[in-house]
Amino acid sequence: MPRLLSLFGLGLVLALGGTARGQSTEQLSGQNGPTAALLKNGALTLTTRRTTTTFPDGNRIWKVELHGRGELLASWTAASGIAARQQVDRRWSPGNAAPLPAGRYNLGPPEPWGDDLWFTLTPRFETTRSALGIHRCYPGTGCICLPNRDEIKALAAWVRQARIQSLTVLN
Repeated sequence: MPRLLSLFGLGLVLALGGTARGQSTEQLSGQNGPTAALLKNGALTLTTRRTTTTFPDGNRIWKVELHGRGELLASWTAASGIAARQQVDRRWSPGNAAPLPAGRYNLGPPEPWGDDLWFTLTPRFETTRSALGIHRCYPGTGCICLPNRDEIKALAAWVRQARIQSLTVLN
């Protein structure tokens, strides 16, 4: 019976959008997109950061996070760079499958990209990296990749409705 309960618990975690590696299953207020009340939260900041956890295939888990008035409103799971290239020089050497370099970026509005969406990222610092963006994919080789279609749609709704125009890569 404990094994059955354990499997049920794992299935519940996965069904709620968490992971088997201890990710929170708590639903954040803006997780599925903006609401009228949340859009009144004042200035919003969009950040992304590497975590210390990995996907089952070894790729590093990144988080794209939306904050308003010091509160975490939404957090989406992402990837950037491939597992073996997480520690290479991220500012130079385009095409090296490294994650996005830390720093501030101008964020373009979501645009159609095949059957998906593309958000152009323009670095506000010196780099030889180019053609950077946020889009739906997995794994990523240099952009910010959100593997879940519903999550990239929620992010797009926030960017459009709140007119978010910047992203900060924290680490």
